[in-house]
Amino acid sequence: MAKICVLLLADTVTPEAMGRMANALTTVMECDEAGDDVVLIFDGAATRWAGELSKSDHKYHDAFQKIRHRLTAVCSYCATAYGVADEIRAVGLPLSSEFRGHPSIRTLVHDGYGVISF
Repeated sequence: MAKICVLLLADTVTPEAMGRMANALTTVMECDEAGDDVVLIFDGAATRWAGELSKSDHKYHDAFQKIRHRLTAVCSYCATAYGVADEIRAVGLPLSSEFRGHPSIRTLVHDGYGVISF
């Protein structure tokens, strides 16, 4: 069983960013279905995706719902900086502030996770 961290950094404002988000969700879904130990983190501008994907009318809402249990962290610092922290709390997603307000990628690497970023 592989240990994989999928780190989404892409913003929500371009078609290219939408593609990166879709590829991240697809990768998490593939790993989840294969039985891998996979985690998903939204960091930087990608914190905006947390609220967007929670909206039932979003094109990728259903895909997000299938792997939502794999979302282990939304960066608290970045969610605050991008003005979406309250929205993330409202939809019940986990904010993380392990290292200076950010999720600890180092801890995941130390624990044997490979990191894939989109």
